[in-house]
Amino acid sequence: MSIIRYGSGEKGAGGQPLPFARAVEADGWLYVSGQVAMENGRIIDGGIIPQTRKTMDNLVAILTEAGYSLADVVRVGVWLDDPRDFWSFNGVFVEYFGDCPPARACVQSSMMVDCKVEIECVAYKDKSKEA
Repeated sequence: MSIIRYGSGEKGAGGQPLPFARAVEADGWLYVSGQVAMENGRIIDGGIIPQTRKTMDNLVAILTEAGYSLADVVRVGVWLDDPRDFWSFNGVFVEYFGDCPPARACVQSSMMVDCKVEIECVAYKDKSKEA
């Protein structure tokens, strides 16, 4: 089994190193850690819609760095700070996944940082077909 780690050692809002990789790839499976609407070490303002877009853009950037795309995503986990944001979140989510969404769980949770949404995903690509 081959394991590749992407982006370990990044720093959080307080400047402290974060003790996890942004993503880990193992035999065609890519596990992307929870992403938030962070830009330059800070959570962006503006509420659920811009935060969801920024979070999704951060997720896409990690997928792209690892050679994957949203089409390879098979499962998504979502945490919303406020359940009243569910339908606004869904409106942005469908902009990214369209008519072919992955399996998904969405729950309400208090966040570890001051944000409205956190998203993680699992993607798969059959690397044997790329040779």
